[in-house]
Amino acid sequence: MRKGIVFFSLAILLAAQEPGDKPFVITTLNVLAPVTVLDKSGNFVPGLNAYDFRLYDNGKLQKITQDVTNHPISMVVAIQANADVEKILPSIQKISTIFESLVIGEEGEMAVLAFDHRVQTLTPFTNDAAQIDAAFKKLHAGSYTSALNDGVMQSVNLLKSRDRSRRRILVLIAENRDKGSTIKSREVMTAADFANVYIYSVNVSQLLASLTGTPQPNRPSQYSLPPGATPLPLGQINTQTTESQMNMGNWVPALKDIFDAAKGIFVPDPLDVYTKYTGGREFSFKNQKTLERDVAQLGDELHSQYLLTFSPNNQDEGGYHRIVVDIAKPGLTVRTRDGYWIAARPQ
Repeated sequence: MRKGIVFFSLAILLAAQEPGDKPFVITTLNVLAPVTVLDKSGNFVPGLNAYDFRLYDNGKLQKITQDVTNHPISMVVAIQANADVEKILPSIQKISTIFESLVIGEEGEMAVLAFDHRVQTLTPFTNDAAQIDAAFKKLHAGSYTSALNDGVMQSVNLLKSRDRSRRRILVLIAENRDKGSTIKSREVMTAADFANVYIYSVNVSQLLASLTGTPQPNRPSQYSLPPGATPLPLGQINTQTTESQMNMGNWVPALKDIFDAAKGIFVPDPLDVYTKYTGGREFSFKNQKTLERDVAQLGDELHSQYLLTFSPNNQDEGGYHRIVVDIAKPGLTVRTRDGYWIAARPQ
């Protein structure tokens, strides 16, 4: 097995298969858990090592190592560019230099995508600041569709082509809903899991989009729905940005449902699902200042994480494996990926 940032080779998810599919298994060798440590003031804590952490997989203590090798970042920034966000696109266009200087680093590379009903590559992977800046300037409002899942899947496909020694990061700047994708959330999550893609998001609130977007023209009356025909939205999942481990008790059933149910399952807040499931973090778009601050903080986090790896001593346990990381020093907060999936081994 080649050494590098990606040691994570999951068993194929039996729960994600369709009836009649033939099951097959890829053995889990090692699992990577990027860990962020914060003090009481919210500052990143440097200078720790593997001996300061205890990692549990489904409640079982694991032997961990810290990967201290330099792993350059390969990043895709996928931006919603439809009519709903037309008036905030100029703010997004201004943050390209922050990505170049603070996020990807000297050895990093970045690709930029935009999506409405299409998914367009504004620039392939590059570390050329001029190309990145030009890609952001190409952003313009398109249709009223927002194919978020399709955009995430294309981003994952781009990232999985990069060398396995690189850290694969996806940053989504979008609303917390999907409108019109051909791909479902379960397929996206499975693909991100196997490609070791960590997803971060900047949540463009629906309220902000509705206040600043171009009003959608009324459809002709023959297309209008009769009274009572419009379904009510399902209950919203809490989207507050918090340490995901503290909230995982509410997420295990939700994640299980995504994989066990039909492919058409409705996910009320895909941004929150993607960030929690992959170990990323969700930020909230409020104004230009907070957007710039959050992107800079994203860069700080990526360059301050501890990369813990372990070979699970309970690989025979099929299903969802919850990861919990404790730290021996008081007053510190730890954030990492919530877990991963292993298929039950055939008898």
